Amino acid sequence: MNSANSFTGVILAGGIGSRMGHVAKAFLDIGGTPIIERLLAVYRPIFPQVIIAAREAQPFAHLGLPVALDQFEARSSLTGIHTGLEAMATSHGFFAACDAPFLQAGLVRLLLAHVEPDDDVVLPLKEDGYREPLTAVYSRRCLPHIARQLADGNFKIIDFFDRVQVREVPVAELRPGDPDLVSFLNVNRPDDLDLARRMAAGDTP
Repeated sequence: MNSANSFTGVILAGGIGSRMGHVAKAFLDIGGTPIIERLLAVYRPIFPQVIIAAREAQPFAHLGLPVALDQFEARSSLTGIHTGLEAMATSHGFFAACDAPFLQAGLVRLLLAHVEPDDDVVLPLKEDGYREPLTAVYSRRCLPHIARQLADGNFKIIDFFDRVQVREVPVAELRPGDPDLVSFLNVNRPDDLDLARRMAAGDTP
């Protein structure tokens, strides 16, 4: 699977931003540009199809992209992954959260290059052993396992991994596309937002 045409790009935008005062994180301004626009600048040159997974379509109407609506009531990243997998036409999709303002195209392309057709989950493995499930590739074969887990009220993404084929890619192999690994910075709290805005302005973290 060495062509990006084999993948759909999915942006997870269904969260309620509770730690950010219930704001729509996708539209937070970083360096003069909303986060979702920064993500689309990465996605559009790579993926022939981009889908937004969200709770409602209207806030994203101006982007001119398909919006897949969550089928499960619970608000979780796993819900969004299920939504994106259901909506996409390709066998595999790349998923990132809408609060990642510095996602790097080089890292995305390197991660995609590691995907084999039989892989169900391909994700970065950090030096501390943490697997990054929100900058990752998932196959549609994950759908029944995710649906079962959501029905059971279990929203921990990695809990279905033992039932599918997982490939872990050490971040050392991804650094050529993102030397400082800024792709993994998420704006979850006001302090994160301040940091991201300083970084966008050229300040060293």
